Amino acid sequence: MKIAFVGKGGSGKTTLSSLFVRHVVAAGAPVVAIDADINQHLGPALGLEEAEAAALPAMGERLPLIKNHLRGSNPRIASAETMIKTTPPGRGSRLVRVREPNPVYDACARPVELDGGAVRLMVTGPFTDADLGVACYHSKTGAVELFLNHLVDGPDEYVVVDMTAGSDSFASGLFTRFDMTFLVAEPTRKGVSVYRQYKEYAHDFGVALKVVGNKVQAQDDLDFLRSEVGDDLLVTVGHSDWVRAMEKGRPPRFDLLEEANAHALHTLRTAADATYGLRDPERYTRQMVHFHLKNAEAWGNERTGADLAAQVDPEFVLGEEVAAPA
Repeated sequence: MKIAFVGKGGSGKTTLSSLFVRHVVAAGAPVVAIDADINQHLGPALGLEEAEAAALPAMGERLPLIKNHLRGSNPRIASAETMIKTTPPGRGSRLVRVREPNPVYDACARPVELDGGAVRLMVTGPFTDADLGVACYHSKTGAVELFLNHLVDGPDEYVVVDMTAGSDSFASGLFTRFDMTFLVAEPTRKGVSVYRQYKEYAHDFGVALKVVGNKVQAQDDLDFLRSEVGDDLLVTVGHSDWVRAMEKGRPPRFDLLEEANAHALHTLRTAADATYGLRDPERYTRQMVHFHLKNAEAWGNERTGADLAAQVDPEFVLGEEVAAPA
């Protein structure tokens, strides 16, 4: 299952992402966690020291390797240099799976131990002063989109992405790559403003969206969220001494998380799992192609000097039954 956590800066989406990762790892499920936020806080939230988190290999800096691997023997892609963030797979492309070893994981993922389990952690890399005037951080999150475009995942497998704050994922088709999007919102007007943006953009693409109310302290907070987001409000999370200890670098055992918050995480997983039966591989592939053609026309053809529409394989549908290339 591919799951995104989104929300405005400071909403608590990274904290909720890390708690959800811990929850599914504790249940014994294989998990790939991706920090696609330019502020790069997921590693510390999963228990890494700041120096360890800073040393994680950046996907954005390994795009040539990622492209070369995913390209495989796809005859429609003349070279890795002509691949852009929306390039879809086709016959001959190499696909990636959650449980497998592959060169992308070797280069970009690092295991993080969590209460007897482990998660593969990948990061886009931070947006630095060196990028100003040279590159946009969308080129870094583009590595995540390319990875997800070539990902085949099944039930009880989880790819959890801590997204960049706000609505920046709408700059491409990244927001359509998930089975479930959890929008973390505080009970304030600013807290629900990103929800309205997501709801508007996501409506036409059938994106499953649920709101997680965070920092809810009283009935008035709950009433406010219900009045603003209606039935999209899935669950709320309140104060957590466990989280406070984690933020100090001294997390207790995860099974000591407060019962109410543990129940909230269970509710999130149940909601995400329920989307599996709603998967539509043809629509998923069609949306991928739609955004690729838009990006090709807007900038990709000029940037690469190639007709990127020719990369689309009309006979290919990305689904669990797709065989790996020889």
